Amino acid sequence: MAPAAAASITTSWAAAGVGSITSYKKIKTRVAPKIRDFRCPSSKRPTSASLQFPQRIGPLFWPWEKVKIGGLDVSPMGFGTWAWGNNLLWGYQEDMDGELQEIFNLAVRNGINLFDTADSYGTGRLNGQSERLLGKFMREFPGSSTDRNKIVIATKFAAYPWRLTSGQFVSACKSSLERLEIEQIGIGQLHWSTANYAPLQELALWDGLVAMYEKGLVRAVGVSNYGPKQLIKIHDYLKARGVPLCSAQVQFSLLSIGKEQLELKAVCDSLGIRLISYSPLGLGMLTGKYTPSKLPRGPRALLFRQILPGLAPLLSSLRGIAAQRRKTVSQVAINWCICQGTIPIPGVKTIRQAEENLGALGWRLTADEILELESVAKESPRQMIQNIFQTS
Repeated sequence: MAPAAAASITTSWAAAGVGSITSYKKIKTRVAPKIRDFRCPSSKRPTSASLQFPQRIGPLFWPWEKVKIGGLDVSPMGFGTWAWGNNLLWGYQEDMDGELQEIFNLAVRNGINLFDTADSYGTGRLNGQSERLLGKFMREFPGSSTDRNKIVIATKFAAYPWRLTSGQFVSACKSSLERLEIEQIGIGQLHWSTANYAPLQELALWDGLVAMYEKGLVRAVGVSNYGPKQLIKIHDYLKARGVPLCSAQVQFSLLSIGKEQLELKAVCDSLGIRLISYSPLGLGMLTGKYTPSKLPRGPRALLFRQILPGLAPLLSSLRGIAAQRRKTVSQVAINWCICQGTIPIPGVKTIRQAEENLGALGWRLTADEILELESVAKESPRQMIQNIFQTS
């Protein structure tokens, strides 16, 4: 991809820095999950014509079942809200707010309680709009207070160049709390690392997380766009300060399973850090809706034009499995992320998308299906372009 084209896409993304240690090499190996065979119980002896379920990896998850992020109980899939307020990349308009409220209500009623946002989400005068909308939606949620109290907001704090002290990050956290209209954030996350271009600022970020946690402004802390080396460094630093690092958010999908992502997953598994998968649908390339002759509007078209022509085999496999399972291509792609032990946070803009995403839960791909998808994905000539500031 030409540098100019790449820049036009990635400048909207979160940034990251780079560190340098060698201890991550000790925990690179991945442990293969055990295969379990789930079958429906029956009072009759099964016959050769009986329908039998295929082998599945790990437990099934329904939306109302929960998994752990540190000490928090969250749904096995969350909803990402990058599009809520972003006009440039996602075409947000304020007249969409009514449907977004309906999406939020639908999600919570069906057991989704994790919503990911950031203090930088929203373009121009709408900066911070995603947090403001989530605050409004929680306040106006028509369901029970019990459901409302179970909602976990994970927000990210931008490493703007003027945020140079831990106190400034604490102030940023308080501003997010005001926009969200809540007293405590579920997971406070660093949006990116500055180690690559402003290493002295990096320590202020880390101390900011410590201060937020110690002041009770956040229930847990996490990071975003940290690679395996830098992740170990911040984990060890926070641990020495008595602050557990509970999550690491990174681009992770069938289009993003390179060496670094797999190393990061191994590090997370070893340290007890939950990996949150953002862009599990590759900005929409894994939905099956687009082709080289049918591209989305806006800056995404530049990226799609480069990658989509080589995705025919992967999309064909996704469609084949989706047809056999009576699922959609998107549901299969999201389910793959769940089968990796991650929590995907697909973005949603419409009720139809929300309903489709919910269909990714309650079933699991088989070991053979996973192997097929990964084999084809690794043969794709072009992978998803990585965040330009992603750390190593």
